Amino acid sequence: MTEDLTLDEVRARLAPDLAANAAFDGWGDAARDMAADAAGIDRDIATLAFAGGAVAMIDAWFDAIDARMAQALPPERLATMKIRERITALVAARLDALAPDREALRRARAILALPTNLAAAARLGWRSVDRMWRLAGDTATDYNHYTKRAMLLGVYTATITVFLDDESEGQADTHAFLARRIDGIMRFERAKAGMARRAIRRPSLSRFVGRLRYPVV
Repeated sequence: MTEDLTLDEVRARLAPDLAANAAFDGWGDAARDMAADAAGIDRDIATLAFAGGAVAMIDAWFDAIDARMAQALPPERLATMKIRERITALVAARLDALAPDREALRRARAILALPTNLAAAARLGWRSVDRMWRLAGDTATDYNHYTKRAMLLGVYTATITVFLDDESEGQADTHAFLARRIDGIMRFERAKAGMARRAIRRPSLSRFVGRLRYPVV
């Protein structure tokens, strides 16, 4: 029964309808109230669930989109792919989940671009790319953890810009753009790995001096 739902469950229940309504009415009270009515949830409870206003509603929608992305690519399917294919497929799956609500996404981006919402925008973007890398099997905990996510966030943000105005069949232009940008990430990762290997093999001045002082016998 809807009256037994937690606030987190209310947010998850309303998120898809919020986006559908926001495409026409914006991310405001009207979108929230219509979503609540459609789900049989009291409007006051919906208001409490989204006390953070538009950003809270967008947050819930993005969370639902991430869940749909993960459902589209279960672990056993991702396991058959190379890392580049995994990342590309995950981004593509997220775009597919967003496709029916591009106007809602356009409005959401305008809200998140406001100076007061930039921190929230960064948090939400980072959360999504972090989930992508984790689903792809990334377990890095050093600086690579951050560089991978920062690069993917840049790629994803640029791809979304193309996606919003893409009228090509099957959004072919967006997918071609994404493939080129992912290729750039992979080239960077290979170059970075090569530099790390060369650094290990490079003669160390400190080791050389140490051997002069304490020669191996």
